[in-house]
Amino acid sequence: MKGQAPDKGLYMPLRFEPIPLDEIFAFKAMPYSEIAFNVLKRYTRELIPDEKLLQLCHECYDYDVPLEHVRDECYIMRLDQGPTASFKDFAARMMARLMRYFLMEDKSRLVILTATSGDTGSAVAHAFHNVDGMSMVVLFPQKEVSDRQRKQMTTLGGNVSVISVAGKFDDCQAMVKRAFTDPDLATVRFSSANSINIGRLLPQAVYYFYAFARLSKKERGKDRTVVYAVPSGNFGDMMGGLIAWRMGLPVERFVIATNTNDEFPEFMKTGKYHKIEPSRVCISNAMNVGHPSNLARVIDLYGGRMDETGKIDKDPNLEKMRCDMHALSIDDNETRETIRTAYQKHKLMLEPHGAVAWAALDKYLSNIDKPGLVVSIETAHPAKFPEEITRITGTEPVLPPSLQGLDKKKESFLSIGNNYEELKKILASMFKK
Repeated sequence: MKGQAPDKGLYMPLRFEPIPLDEIFAFKAMPYSEIAFNVLKRYTRELIPDEKLLQLCHECYDYDVPLEHVRDECYIMRLDQGPTASFKDFAARMMARLMRYFLMEDKSRLVILTATSGDTGSAVAHAFHNVDGMSMVVLFPQKEVSDRQRKQMTTLGGNVSVISVAGKFDDCQAMVKRAFTDPDLATVRFSSANSINIGRLLPQAVYYFYAFARLSKKERGKDRTVVYAVPSGNFGDMMGGLIAWRMGLPVERFVIATNTNDEFPEFMKTGKYHKIEPSRVCISNAMNVGHPSNLARVIDLYGGRMDETGKIDKDPNLEKMRCDMHALSIDDNETRETIRTAYQKHKLMLEPHGAVAWAALDKYLSNIDKPGLVVSIETAHPAKFPEEITRITGTEPVLPPSLQGLDKKKESFLSIGNNYEELKKILASMFKK
């Protein structure tokens, strides 16, 4: 409920309870909602009755999670079938329901304040829209979200307020974190809905279990492993995968794919971390992050310590990180070429974020003799980027039901400069007692 820790750090589980391999294989016969229940109950014991958690999982996950075969044992996991056509639906819907459950016992109003680089804003706005006891404020970088991503946030109204910031995602994120610890706003009960909130992060571990269980062939032996290619911006998706791994999922390696905001690939090469300020603008806009918040969690997982500014106070086990993860940066030219060739060769329609992951995976596999099971993650529906996809492939992506009629809806949002004091004034007028 707090979101960010009082010292500006991020919450982490004290331990990751392992799931036995036989139980993971048994997930194969379960619907996604039951897999989610079996993973998340490890963290909700003594907080939520199992029957209630199972009910919440059924409410959240009432849509398909396609695993699309491409070639050999290579698959695309499409996380774009939810109500906002984004992988953020998997986490935002569950977190909203968990918060609603806890608020039933605590009647004070909660203000969800979050920054988005693209899909987070729309997913959390829809998840929290008109939920009793909650208000939602979303900040987005003025020039770095697509029209459809913006309209998914700005056409809701009700308890959802949206603010355009004349800056980058990192600027929006910095404003959010500053508001959380601003003593002048101490009477406002803030929480976060992006992946700095552990409640948003834990559900992202589930789809890694789902893909492995669905695709793995138990008769091939218990040494069976999987390689995941993960498009990475604020590193919530990546961290969800690492959590699944720590819980016993037999992963061989993660291919961590960034766009030209390559602070993590450079860190993996050199051992030196340097933020990218300002972040670089790429067509995979949700990944335009020059200092990923969740990198602090990754560093912690490998025995190091990083503060909120990106300063590493204690070095992680870099050798182990390099063994577990292969980090690559993909530029816009490579992204566009990947979208083009994937469609021409396989009739595989990728959007820019999924294309970054697919391009990095191709590079990784070029040096692997027998890759085995491989899953690349597609994080948004191609129809969110119609101009780019149509220009590259010559084919306009079909609108999913969640995006139909969106272009005709009326928008409403505020605009501010890259100035925290402007945001503070707005928040004080909205919520301060």
